Amino acid sequence: MPEKTDKRDRALLFRQRLSEAFSVSSLNQSSLARRVGVDRSTISQLLAGGGTRLPNAQVVGECAAALGVSADWLLGLTDHPDQAADLIAASVSMTAAPRALVDEQIFAWHQEAIGYKIRHVPATLPDMIKTRSMLSWEYQPQLGRTTDQAIGASEDRLNLMRSAQSDYEIALPLHELESFTHAEGYYRDLPLELRLEQIDWMLALHDQFYPRLRIYLFDARRLYSSPVTIFGPLLAVLYLGRSYLAFREKERVAAISQHFDGLVREAVVSSNDLPDKLLELRADIV
Repeated sequence: MPEKTDKRDRALLFRQRLSEAFSVSSLNQSSLARRVGVDRSTISQLLAGGGTRLPNAQVVGECAAALGVSADWLLGLTDHPDQAADLIAASVSMTAAPRALVDEQIFAWHQEAIGYKIRHVPATLPDMIKTRSMLSWEYQPQLGRTTDQAIGASEDRLNLMRSAQSDYEIALPLHELESFTHAEGYYRDLPLELRLEQIDWMLALHDQFYPRLRIYLFDARRLYSSPVTIFGPLLAVLYLGRSYLAFREKERVAAISQHFDGLVREAVVSSNDLPDKLLELRADIV
């Protein structure tokens, strides 16, 4: 049960925080009094008085609004002085997600999170483990003549991401890998040689980077996940298609991390068993 704060301590904290907010504002006591709707003497008493009583809720709320802080902060109920709308705006942002391999924003987030574990649920096979042929097949319809240039630039970034001191965990729906292997759905008409090359490349990457790169396969019929990337404790980013929805608030990042942990815990193919599954799928199409 939370410890109750003595009313005298609460009143003292209110005066301290009101004085702090007032000192950095552009208001004087008279202008603050006008905005709050009280006499100037009332403001003076609130700032310097020694009483143990708090002002009524109306006065607290008007003071908070005039000074651009939250009423909860003035009353000592939170350590965040920002108003709720400002906190939400700072902790959640939406940015454009261009149709590109590794766009500027994604690369910047990876650079910010160097040294932290990065967890990823991709929308398709993860770009960072695709062959050049696979990338070309996938992005050619959208990028046209600039595909090779885009792949070249992205390969440089992918190499930097792979060489960074960060562990990567990827949770991939099993049906996504099976659809790729059999050229179904999103991967319809994908040539056999590209599929074999991609599977062989994934086997090579596993040998080269495991355990720093760990790929788990989960059953989406048992546990579904939207595409999401979690950059350590810093932020979690949902991929919406044309936009990224990024969360920086600690509790939300932790909650999405727990969701990812659930995918790993419920994986039908663990990361160390991935090569056997890839070889099984490869044998099924040759």
